[in-house]
Amino acid sequence: MPGGRIIHAMTGSGLLAFLVASLVLAMVPGVGTAMLVRQSIRGGRRGALTTVAGMESAVAFWAAAAALGLSVLLLASEVAYQTLRVAGVLYLLWVGGKALFGRHKSADPEVPVSGSGYRAGLLVNLANPKLAVFAISFLPQFVEPGAPRWVLVAFAGLWVLVDTVWYLLIVALLGYVLGWLRKAKVRARIERLSGAVLIGLGIKLAIES
Repeated sequence: MPGGRIIHAMTGSGLLAFLVASLVLAMVPGVGTAMLVRQSIRGGRRGALTTVAGMESAVAFWAAAAALGLSVLLLASEVAYQTLRVAGVLYLLWVGGKALFGRHKSADPEVPVSGSGYRAGLLVNLANPKLAVFAISFLPQFVEPGAPRWVLVAFAGLWVLVDTVWYLLIVALLGYVLGWLRKAKVRARIERLSGAVLIGLGIKLAIES
């Protein structure tokens, strides 16, 4: 029966393959990792956790949009896609430019304004059209054609969960070296390095079709 095959896919090898694929994809360094390191230096553990919350809120949005078929509209409209892409490029260049060329004081870092980490994480993933395209192409691979919508939604939730766990592990690892990272000279160098990475990712997003 189709229902039996769907349940088997969610409890057997299909689910395992999906979880492994989600973990591997989360482990690939990208704009999220660069943003998380930068926000950890600026806001400590609290800044890192709020950044993860913002990033995963955006991932949940795109995952839910893909599961419900809404993000297909983004691909169907060249204007919508390019608008989102330009917004993502400008945001990455702006944040990266501030980190790379901004003045880094030798004093202890200022405590970021409440919610700044969440907004940074949210915006960096919301303004990423590649994440939407990826969600559309990734999720359906593990679901049989004609499966109920709730199956896609369930897999979308698992994707967000795996992604969240991975970034929380990074936060935990950063906690061991956060004292060293927030030393004045080290902080300035890491800030500039993360800024260069963000600018590079912005340029890459700009030139990719």
